[in-house]
Amino acid sequence: MDSFLTLLHSFSSSLSDSELSSLKFLCRGKIGKRKLESVQSGTELFIILLEQQLITSDKVSFLEELLESIKREDLIAQLKRFVEEGEVNAPDDQPDVHEKRLLEVAIEVICENVGRDWKMLVRKLGVTEVKMDRIIAANPLNLREQLFQSLREWQKAKGKDAKVADLIAALRGCKMNLVADRVEQTLLPLNAGTR
Repeated sequence: MDSFLTLLHSFSSSLSDSELSSLKFLCRGKIGKRKLESVQSGTELFIILLEQQLITSDKVSFLEELLESIKREDLIAQLKRFVEEGEVNAPDDQPDVHEKRLLEVAIEVICENVGRDWKMLVRKLGVTEVKMDRIIAANPLNLREQLFQSLREWQKAKGKDAKVADLIAALRGCKMNLVADRVEQTLLPLNAGTR
């Protein structure tokens, strides 16, 4: 499924009737009056904007202006996140099921055992300061959740190239050898089952 269409659909379902009316009014210079009169939902409006190429997954400035005009900061934030993160990973860009399970377990062990030095680990994995700051702002008082979301961010960015070995190497690179050992010990029985 197209992640941009999914995003637009979620926007549509969160618009009030008065917000939809405002959006229709703001589009008058771009869309004909008869077409606008037939629009009953945000989805219908977005379909017209897509058809006329006023918005596309890589051309969202007009959509952002519309959302700013109706003061929907929450939707603007979602749109900016979509632009920064790009397309949601396609299914063929995901690690295989076994590797995914190992990653889930490894991330759980890391979250349980890495404390205040989590940023050093996440930097080693290549997560940007901007993304870390956004995660911290979203989870201001929850250290474990900050680490968990940062590791998820790394996993999403790497797609099928996300490997437990990278996590262990990063832990060792940060001198977090006890945590690396714990991850390896926890994964031993899981790996043994696949041989």
